[in-house]
Amino acid sequence: MGEMRINDADGNRLYLKQKEVAAFLKEAKEANVKIRTFAETLAYTGCRISEALEITHRDIQRDALQVTINSLKKRRGDIYRNIPVPEPYMNTLVVAHTIVEKQRNVLKAKTKLWPWTRQHGYNVIKKLMVQTNIAEGNHRTPKGLRHAYGVNAISKDIPLNMLQKWMGHADISTPAIYANAIGMEEAQIANKMWDNLN
Repeated sequence: MGEMRINDADGNRLYLKQKEVAAFLKEAKEANVKIRTFAETLAYTGCRISEALEITHRDIQRDALQVTINSLKKRRGDIYRNIPVPEPYMNTLVVAHTIVEKQRNVLKAKTKLWPWTRQHGYNVIKKLMVQTNIAEGNHRTPKGLRHAYGVNAISKDIPLNMLQKWMGHADISTPAIYANAIGMEEAQIANKMWDNLN
């Protein structure tokens, strides 16, 4: 397996900028609620598209404001991570997917929030990104959202060990690649060095 990168061989970014993520989330609010919550889940958890499609009603921790993700890339099937999420997203998720009612029923609690194929989920996100007018490129993908999550976390001083845990990376050197962000994101990170010197 190749080394993970956030820029392609020509130096083009493979992640969405935060302005693009914000526009994407705004566009998602205009979609039907299942598409909206799927898009928000990818943006707010940084999970892989296949991991999002495995989320069940019982994986939603309302009181803790966390979503439990099965770390599928580990290939064991029994490794989970809890990812903190914003309260407004959680509130929308709970109502849209009738989480409270489904969690009361053992069988229904095990049902997936989005009973879609991976290809359908991918197409939903790509279509939403086109509707958002995100410029064409390798960043305009579900993986671009995942990388955007990592870049944003680094720019907000989230410790690498926390980011590693939330994103489900086996090695702490993997999320460290997000510190290699370019452009405005890099400027934001660098500006923190000078904050207390003026």
